[in-house]
Amino acid sequence: MTFVIRDRILVTSTTTGTGTFTLGLATAGYQDFSSIGDGNTTYYTITNGTDWEVGIGTYTSSGTTLARTQVLSSSNSNALVNWAAGSKNVYVPQPAINTQGTAPTGDNSSIGTDQVAFNNFQKNLQASVNGGVTFNNNNVGGIVSTYSLVYTKAAGAYSGGVLAPNGDIHFVPSSAAVGQKVSATGVVSTYSLVYTFQDGAYSGGVLAANGDIHFILAAGNRGQKISSSGVVSTYSLVYTNVNAPYSGGVLAPNGDIHFVPLRAPVGQKISAAGVVSTYSLVYTGNVVYSGGVLAPNGDIHFVPYAANRGQKISAAGVVSTYSLVYTFGAASAGGVLASNGDIHFVPSQGTVGQKISAAGVVSTYSLAYTISQGYSGGVLAPNGDIHFVPLEARVGQKISAAGVVSTYSLTYTTTTAYSGGILTPNGDIYFIPYVAPVGQKISTCPAIPFGLDTCLSSYLNKF
Repeated sequence: MTFVIRDRILVTSTTTGTGTFTLGLATAGYQDFSSIGDGNTTYYTITNGTDWEVGIGTYTSSGTTLARTQVLSSSNSNALVNWAAGSKNVYVPQPAINTQGTAPTGDNSSIGTDQVAFNNFQKNLQASVNGGVTFNNNNVGGIVSTYSLVYTKAAGAYSGGVLAPNGDIHFVPSSAAVGQKVSATGVVSTYSLVYTFQDGAYSGGVLAANGDIHFILAAGNRGQKISSSGVVSTYSLVYTNVNAPYSGGVLAPNGDIHFVPLRAPVGQKISAAGVVSTYSLVYTGNVVYSGGVLAPNGDIHFVPYAANRGQKISAAGVVSTYSLVYTFGAASAGGVLASNGDIHFVPSQGTVGQKISAAGVVSTYSLAYTISQGYSGGVLAPNGDIHFVPLEARVGQKISAAGVVSTYSLTYTTTTAYSGGILTPNGDIYFIPYVAPVGQKISTCPAIPFGLDTCLSSYLNKF
């Protein structure tokens, strides 16, 4: 299946209902859908002059039909239109989704500050699932490999990573004495930090709207960031009073970076202007949350670690809690936003998967493999799979866009091996080394509707 666009395609149809359309003859001066090619996909618009529907369709030459594979927008609240009797025009458009929104920022816990671009990314990503390759080592995608590091440490060198606008992956320093990054071409290098701490300084990172990467406080006593030009600097925090108060962070739609509370009794954030402030939480405790995820509606969900309830903060700053289906000590470690809007909690010591839907429904699902401290963080691949990053796990594990959980072989495993992962623009997922002496990555680039040589990431939402 290939994604194809051709000029001046316009036909009529009298099909009714919400199913596949049988296409009629081309209008004078236009061509029919045969130039798309049997089994290929394309954009379509259907309208009767009042109602309308825009989407991605699959053309079949036998019967001259167009399956309405993915609706992008419509007069029926962006759902399939239930067409009544009468003539409709069917043609190939250039959807507005391809031209709206700026390319959003991404840090694996949020997509960015542009809600239009965020929505476009989600829709294009979901559409790409239909053209993705099967994940296994016999395809272009699914190849696991290792690479050499410049700096390693046996006591938790780095804790997570962030993809910079220039394609560099920065490792977040935990007990490391130097910063380390991987360039877009795969070159590993180190750089000097202003502040280091030997007992877990930072626990995650966030890419700010201005291109700065902020390292999120763990046991350190100050904030630290690196600018897009490579300048490292520190700044004062309002609250640093307990060991490991925060665990990861999330970029809110308004540009604020929220620190995820682990032991802290207060929330803390830094604004786009660099102002650090605190706010009240509804629920606090010892090691309660680990990582956070920005939902499509602007809510930031704190991912439960040992918490007995979920907690979130809305775009308006309202903090609230909600019930979980499954709780366990150190149950989850980070979360991932799926292409359908579900937030998946990444299993750490939990024996089941848990997620919360865009509508707020919490549910669980079976895992293929569990082990104490199995995974730490996760990454959404271009084909819609969510990969859990192996910490103690001896196999990789992922859940598909259709909800199928499966495992795969890793090249390198060790105790507390990796702590978070990053999706690069070429489709590779890098696992960030915690105590592993080598880096590990997995290629996931599928054949998506926009071309075999393009791999969708959080930076590529415009075509």
